[in-house]
Amino acid sequence: MRLSRYFLPLLKETPAEARIASHRLMLRAGLIRQSSAGIYSWLPLGLAVLQKIAAIVREEQNRIGAIEMLMPTIQPAALWQESGRYEDYGEEMLRLKDRHGVAMLYGPTNEEQITQIFRDCVHSYRHLPCLLYHVQWKFRDEIRPRFGVMRGREFLMKDAYSFDMDESGARRSYNKMWLAYLRSFRRLGLTAVPLAADTGPIGGDLSHEFVVLAQSGESELFCHADLLDLPPPAETAYNDKDLESYLDGFKQFYAASDARHDEAAFARAVPKAKQVKARGIEVGHIFYFGDKYTAAMGCQVQGESGQNRFLHCGSYGIGISRLVGAIIEASHDERGIIWPWAAAPFQAGLICLKPEDAACRHLCEQFYAESQKVGAAILYDDQAESAGRKFSRLDLIGLPWQAVIGPQEAAQGEVMLKARQSQARARLPLAAALKQIQAPPPPDFGQRSD
Repeated sequence: MRLSRYFLPLLKETPAEARIASHRLMLRAGLIRQSSAGIYSWLPLGLAVLQKIAAIVREEQNRIGAIEMLMPTIQPAALWQESGRYEDYGEEMLRLKDRHGVAMLYGPTNEEQITQIFRDCVHSYRHLPCLLYHVQWKFRDEIRPRFGVMRGREFLMKDAYSFDMDESGARRSYNKMWLAYLRSFRRLGLTAVPLAADTGPIGGDLSHEFVVLAQSGESELFCHADLLDLPPPAETAYNDKDLESYLDGFKQFYAASDARHDEAAFARAVPKAKQVKARGIEVGHIFYFGDKYTAAMGCQVQGESGQNRFLHCGSYGIGISRLVGAIIEASHDERGIIWPWAAAPFQAGLICLKPEDAACRHLCEQFYAESQKVGAAILYDDQAESAGRKFSRLDLIGLPWQAVIGPQEAAQGEVMLKARQSQARARLPLAAALKQIQAPPPPDFGQRSD
């Protein structure tokens, strides 16, 4: 993509309301613009990141056998009245009426909607277990939306729902989703700590939230330090026995949110040198709530014995738009964003230091054309601006690689590559540079220069 044809409105100054790094950088780097309090338009660069994250989440959901569908944003209030949650949910629910006076709501979650669908469509144990998910916009009418996408009113979420015949089956589904979450966050370059958590308005008695360490986080967490260094699961961990064994490695360590924290138990379970007391950002939450919704809404299937039984269910949410902010909070410096490879909107930014120089321009055009042939995602800064401004812009938007061509490089048919995170650089022949930018910067790349 040529920058001269792209829509990338940057801000020189940070808006006064932006109090945390992710909010400041998302505004300055042209990822979002505020529409109203807690509601944002996602501009092209931000949308590209959002789509990369959603794709990873989808891949890991599909990997455990979850099936994607799509439910509406607007739900009939009658469903929530049937479950008993309509009055209990509180003022965060946006209630409205259509032109016929029918009570509706902008869905903050979809337990009732999916239970109705399952009740109407599935009547035999032969169709179980079943995991369904969708990626959809949600709305919660926060009284004080703040911190950009971290505490907004409208947000993109992946929510999944499991249906099983009994508690043991439901717990297997719960464990599969736990694994899918760990894989999703690791692929995005994040270490997310699973914490015992309150179930809140979802209900039930088993719940874990996944929290990424960040000073700006609203959640407090307490855990054993070794929990942060557990290895990723092996591929075999998708069978029930290996999965349970792997998750036991997490469950042996103390880990709790502030709502579930027991200071005395923490002191007994964790040596003082290993105690972690930190703040973090919640990026995912999983729940097992048994037959809370199926019993209230009459969702039964016929078991093997011929008797009808209420299903055991769970729900599982990942805040996809919130993850954009969480990644930035975990990965930025004084220059700007540092995107992990998996979430980067482009693999590299290409700078032509002297567009007026024919040799520079020719080699840049050649590099750009060759990158398109191999499918590399390049943002080519082809504008007639100063080198300093171009470097600052690329540092701000945080692409993993910067490919720089000036008169010296053009004379040798080479490209100066710089890794955004380490600031290490090396001059490579064009073909070698093109190959290099198709993978993340390796730890041993180039020479460090600040």
